[in-house]
Amino acid sequence: MTDNAENKRERAVLAGLAANSMDPRERSTEQSMAELEALVETAGGQAVAVLIQNRPSPDPRCFIGDGKVRELKELISANDCSLAVFDNELSPSQMRVLGEELGVKVLDRSGLILDIFAQRARTREGQLQVELAQYKYLLPRLTGMWTHLVRQTASGGASPIGTRGPGETQLETDRRHIRRKIQKLEEELAAVRKVRGTQRRRREKNAMPMVALVGYTNAGKSTLLNCLTGADIPANDRLFDTLDTTTRRLRLNETQEVLLSDTVGFIRKLPTHLIEAFKATLEELSYADILLHVIDISNPEWEEQARVVDELIAQLGAQATPCIRVYNKCDAYIGILPHGEDLVCMSAKSGEGADMLVQMLSERLDRGRRRVRLLIPYAEAGLVDVLNREAAVLSLEYAEDGVRAEALVPPELFGRVKAYIPGYVEPKEDWDL
Repeated sequence: MTDNAENKRERAVLAGLAANSMDPRERSTEQSMAELEALVETAGGQAVAVLIQNRPSPDPRCFIGDGKVRELKELISANDCSLAVFDNELSPSQMRVLGEELGVKVLDRSGLILDIFAQRARTREGQLQVELAQYKYLLPRLTGMWTHLVRQTASGGASPIGTRGPGETQLETDRRHIRRKIQKLEEELAAVRKVRGTQRRRREKNAMPMVALVGYTNAGKSTLLNCLTGADIPANDRLFDTLDTTTRRLRLNETQEVLLSDTVGFIRKLPTHLIEAFKATLEELSYADILLHVIDISNPEWEEQARVVDELIAQLGAQATPCIRVYNKCDAYIGILPHGEDLVCMSAKSGEGADMLVQMLSERLDRGRRRVRLLIPYAEAGLVDVLNREAAVLSLEYAEDGVRAEALVPPELFGRVKAYIPGYVEPKEDWDL
């Protein structure tokens, strides 16, 4: 049974280029190729051969040079591959040339990530975002997809019915069609953003703080969300397991409750148009009260991964949001653990260190709010509006003797409402004792 499943998986050869003229972060390394292999596995394929090319600069025509293309073709033939995946971003013309030379489907890293996202998106919003990113990726690559660029003519004659028109090529027709699709998707996403904005304002009105989980893909964000909230979100050991934002409530203590939001994992060389498309999901970051940056400290590349996440947070305009670094999988780490302020070492799988994280969140979010029970006379009913605006109202009841309310009030409001706390006595100062 397993053998059949293995046979059905698409076999892929991986190729990468480390050119001196490239930005060091764009160059292929053993680590980035291992990550690419994991991405192929996540997409449902199987990487059977890997090739890394070193040269001064990319070949403008076929990216890795004619000699390596021949070597790659031999690898494809020997391993019965139907797919070649490149670790670097290919230009549309390079992709076309490589497809013709190798005789198999060619994908670059961006195309592979988009394919995974298309498989994984579950909500309508996630699907819209992926579709938009795919069309933006496809638009400049259309040329290589059409081998039937027969000129549609306006001159009549022997042209088939339906092709007589303004003299457009099929390519131009498709470009117009895709641009229309992009415009329509952007309009739909704008509507989604509007709804999310309304929901966010409602949350802010209810004074429910928002904590966003961010981190490199497969760092353990979903496991941490499950650990803290008791949720049962699937947490598998594969890249991009979470695409659609998941939000759960987390009670920190008797008086504090927060919304904990899981976001899509980040990855190096994340396609630019994908960041753009996912801004609707990731804009939660800039509205969060606190970010939890989850770092898989058991990964030898954790420092580089943390840097990638920090850069993307800055790109999304959330660098000013307070951030706690959560060093996860510390039970699998050998060495001296990080220490200092605004960080916690823990294991989301075993729950070790979770209490410390909850306490840290509670301290950061506690704005000196106090839980009070009030009896407000109807003559002072305007105070109820103030509570709704500036406090977290937990319960509200209109009784015969007035409005009974329970609320979490900030220090600046406590002075106004303390007169309506039944039996409240002003605490004595030290010198009154």
